[in-house]
Amino acid sequence: MPIRLSCGGASDVGAHRRVNQDAAFIASWGAAVADGVGGGPSGDLASAALIHRLVAGRMSLPDAGSLAVRIREANWDLRAHAQRDSSLVGMATTFTGIFTSSQDRLLLAHTGDSRAYRLRDGALAQQTRDDSFVQALVEHGLIAAEEASTHPRRNMITASLAGAEDDAVRVVEADAEAGDRWLLCSDGITDYLSDAEIRRIMSQAASPQEAAIALVEAALRADTRDNATAIVSDVEDVSERGLADGPVFLGAAAQRFREELDG
Repeated sequence: MPIRLSCGGASDVGAHRRVNQDAAFIASWGAAVADGVGGGPSGDLASAALIHRLVAGRMSLPDAGSLAVRIREANWDLRAHAQRDSSLVGMATTFTGIFTSSQDRLLLAHTGDSRAYRLRDGALAQQTRDDSFVQALVEHGLIAAEEASTHPRRNMITASLAGAEDDAVRVVEADAEAGDRWLLCSDGITDYLSDAEIRRIMSQAASPQEAAIALVEAALRADTRDNATAIVSDVEDVSERGLADGPVFLGAAAQRFREELDG
C-alpha cells in the first residue's frame, strides 16, 4: 500500500546564537534537516542552499540511487556559490533526510552529526551513525558512550557536504510501517536531551507538530548552546498516491533561496 508522511517541524535560533544555521523542509513525500558547519563561513547559506536545490520541483525518487544523484546535484550548487564568491570557500553543511520511494519504502540519507531516530511500538532506535571525532573515540573504546555528549570536541564532524567531488552521503532503504514516527534533528537537540527524554516526548505527543515543538522547547529549557531543529514524521498508509504537495521550509531555509523553487 502506498505511504505518505505526516510531518511537523520546529526550529529556534536558541539563546546563545545570533543566526540560525539549521535549515529544514517537510512534505508528504520527504523531510530533511541540514545544519551549517560551525567555524566555517556562511553555514546558514550552505544549509539553506542545499535544502532548496534538493527540493526544487517535485522529485521522482524511485530508489536510493536516484536520491544519491539528487543530493550530489544539490551539493554542486554549494561549489557554484563558492566559485562566484571566494569568501564562501569552505562553507559546508550536514544533511539527514527521509523520502518515500516508488517501492513504498523510505530512503534515508545522512552525512554529519544531525540524526535520525525511529519510534516503533514504543521503542526508540537511532537510525544514523554520527560522522564525528567523538563517535570514532567511542567506537575505538577510548571513551564511554555516555561521555560523548559532554566531550569538549563533540561538535567536530568528519563528513559533510561542501561542494567537493568526494563528499559522501550514505543512502539506504528503510522499511516503513504505518504508525512509525521518525525524528530528524540537529545536534542542538541531541547534545542536550537524552534518548530517554526524546522517547518520552515522541511517545506522548498527539501529533508530529506537537512533538517537534516539545522537543525544541525541551532543548531550550536545557540551555542548548546551539540552534535547535526537530522534524517529526509519522508514516501513514494511503489508498492511492495523491498529488504532490509543496515543501514547507524552516530555519535558514525559510529566509533564504525561496526563488530557487521557481526553477
